[in-house]
Amino acid sequence: MGQILIPTFDVSPRVLELAAKVKLVLFDVDGVLTDGRLVLGDDGQEYKAFNSLDGHGIKMLQRNGVATGIITGRTSKVVLNRVKDLGIRHVYQGCAEKLPVYRQLIDELKLLPEQTAFVGDDVVDLPIMLQVGLAIAVQNAHALARKHAHWVTPGAGGYGAAREVCELIMYAQGTYDQEMQKYFSPVKSG
Repeated sequence: MGQILIPTFDVSPRVLELAAKVKLVLFDVDGVLTDGRLVLGDDGQEYKAFNSLDGHGIKMLQRNGVATGIITGRTSKVVLNRVKDLGIRHVYQGCAEKLPVYRQLIDELKLLPEQTAFVGDDVVDLPIMLQVGLAIAVQNAHALARKHAHWVTPGAGGYGAAREVCELIMYAQGTYDQEMQKYFSPVKSG
């Protein structure tokens, strides 16, 4: 079987160079892992829709040695359920200011900013986006987030953008083909 190629992304060599260094990817939640809508029930319960493509991308990225986390301004039980399901270890909710949390986390993990990526969608994400090695905005992000991103995903937040990030990083790090090959190999029955 020939080489498997990443879906066509408009990615510069510089973005691939930055993505090759990433050891930790942090995601915002609302507008990145979801479409940004907040659905509230009469009982005050908050509902969010997550994309299964994003979830599988995060799991593949983790299998290939890149840690993942979330830093979000809101607090939600549904987010805790989702991150538990995905095995995301670094979870920070209710962060009115995200940058101090980011700095504390990379200090604890002994990572340099250039070894980190952040995926955001709004101006509240800019303080981290301006610090990380690879700043990414989803396609439907605020104009300032897109302007200050190294890369803007082809897809919108909540509609596979996080998967695109995961695949880009795996491709830049040389693990994409091996990961995808698993899905082309027939399962041997016993």
